[in-house]
Amino acid sequence: MKVNGKPTRTIWVDEMPGAGPGRVGIIDQTRLPHEFVTVSLTDLDEAAHAIKAMLVRGAPLIGATAAYGLALAIHGDASDARLAAAYETLHATRPTAVNLRWALDEMMKTLAPLPEAAREAAAWSRAGAIADEDVEICRQIGLNGLSLIREIAARKNGAPVNILTHCNAGWLATVDWGTATSPIYHAFEDGIPLHVWVDETRPRNQGAALTAWELNNHGVPHAVVVDNTGGHLMQHGMVDLVIVGTDRTTANGDVCNKIGTYLKALAAHDNGVPFYVALPSPTIDFTLTSGFDIPIEERGGEEITDVWGRTPSGEITTVRVTPDGSPVVNYAFDVTPARLVTGLITEKGIVAADREAIARLFAERAAAAA
Repeated sequence: MKVNGKPTRTIWVDEMPGAGPGRVGIIDQTRLPHEFVTVSLTDLDEAAHAIKAMLVRGAPLIGATAAYGLALAIHGDASDARLAAAYETLHATRPTAVNLRWALDEMMKTLAPLPEAAREAAAWSRAGAIADEDVEICRQIGLNGLSLIREIAARKNGAPVNILTHCNAGWLATVDWGTATSPIYHAFEDGIPLHVWVDETRPRNQGAALTAWELNNHGVPHAVVVDNTGGHLMQHGMVDLVIVGTDRTTANGDVCNKIGTYLKALAAHDNGVPFYVALPSPTIDFTLTSGFDIPIEERGGEEITDVWGRTPSGEITTVRVTPDGSPVVNYAFDVTPARLVTGLITEKGIVAADREAIARLFAERAAAAA
């Protein structure tokens, strides 16, 4: 996608390893939307920090960053012990997103059988392939989801298709294109009139800060709304389609996504609005059959008590919005049961949120997990 008119990915290789370690470039997403800042990662600790502190976020991008983090980690020491230690360090950064484990497992499958001398070059190659694969997967998700938007547009006789999003499942959450936004970008490029309702997505405001920034840069019509507005919009016929992303989806179609997704699904179900989840297949965890077995990350209370933004004078600062001494609890994700999901938009097509249907579409992965 584009930043200031320039095609940009969320992660790239700044410098391949030579005399020193390689360098991996990322966008520091904690600085958006007010500042566009890039950061270079040069070692394991920096890669782990980027994931944990959410300089990078979104399940697919976390996976790609972890893959490059493993490549950075073994510069000068590609022993089995170093590989295992780096794996554990990166795996511990974010417990909910399954792509993290998937990417690390893919890296280990490639590297473990090789002699130590061959591992570093192979790690950079496999990490690059994981990033490229994510771009193509997200492109295919967009093409498959485009059919849904076309169908709605055909019924609306030229009126815009109104789509509600939650959190950021855009290109900033992947390597490019995004998951939930990929159908939107494809529809926009196809000339279909559309309008996107962007949930602010407290407490980190990924919708207001990131999705809105993306859509604004790309010229897609949109408006930011507070999280509690979605139900009202649906009641008044102002939403034709909900598309969200997911950090982990179970074998039976339960969806774990940013806190508040469940409430949008309930409102959509009550108002007859189609509720779709866009996801790359590595986000499906075939080892779990219930979303309530997914570990739900609890993040620091400062995400709720403090808000980061720009003052009228242009200063970028943090302000406190809760009383001193009031305790807070910050659950980062919730689970939407499969019964509330109209369908899953994947790179292989649109599939029912149903155990048998998912297993048929991804037979090889389902069999491997059995």
